[in-house]
Amino acid sequence: MDNQYHKLNTKDLLKMNQLIDKTLVIKYGGSIMDNAAAQDAFSEDLLLLNSMGIKIVIVHGGGPEISKWLKKAGLESKFLNGLRVTDEATIEIVEMVLSGKVNKKLSSNLSRKGLTTIGISGTDSNLIAVKKKFLEEDGHKVDIGYVGEITHINKAVLLSLLESNIIPVISPIGSDEQGNSYNINADSAAAFISAALDAEMLLIMTDIDGVYLDIKDPSTLLESITIDEIKKYTEEGIITGGMLPKLDCCINALNSGTKSVHLIDGRNEHSLLSTLLNYKGTKIIVEREEK
Repeated sequence: MDNQYHKLNTKDLLKMNQLIDKTLVIKYGGSIMDNAAAQDAFSEDLLLLNSMGIKIVIVHGGGPEISKWLKKAGLESKFLNGLRVTDEATIEIVEMVLSGKVNKKLSSNLSRKGLTTIGISGTDSNLIAVKKKFLEEDGHKVDIGYVGEITHINKAVLLSLLESNIIPVISPIGSDEQGNSYNINADSAAAFISAALDAEMLLIMTDIDGVYLDIKDPSTLLESITIDEIKKYTEEGIITGGMLPKLDCCINALNSGTKSVHLIDGRNEHSLLSTLLNYKGTKIIVEREEK
């Protein structure tokens, strides 16, 4: 571990001590999954947090890996409104990649760093219960296959692991009442899990520093943004594309029990600890306090 980096001063320790026995839910994805240095720094940050008695839950993505294996199988990747169209052949590969290759590799890597982790699928112990999700288009339902809409989180499973100081590493696959497997947006899964656990913080690791008013101008990075401001900037076309579903998940998490939500750039080394100590990235808040 980088001892110099983790030599916390008194002010830092006071900040970290406020998180003891609290739960952090981390959405782990983006380019960090292919960045060895960022992965090592992430593991070091987790070791520090875990040693201080801070509870951690990790929900991972794996979109690029899924696309790679679909291509190998001769299947095309199709998306509608940012969601992967998932037919019967696709869900088999999605589940194999997420709950098999990606989940077990991440859990194994963290375990080798000294953390006690367990890789689980959202289908295990009915952890993530779902129903079939439809898109709305011109007043009509659009069938996008085996894509799930979360209906329930079995938080008892997660609480049991956390009480035993085990870090759950969760793949975003859910199941319905008939036992069918469904692909779930990882940001959505992390948001629902953080809300179910009344988490102190949800941290969504992305490939961008946060929310910009102008993506071409680094000076327009927002330190914080309210729910009403998100709606306003969306209507004005300032917030668009892939940031829209991420922020929707952030809003849902805040409205459902999560205390604090942050968007951070996972490509930066020690981005996790930097956020906790210096509030890097963009913090999503319900409303601004009156001065």
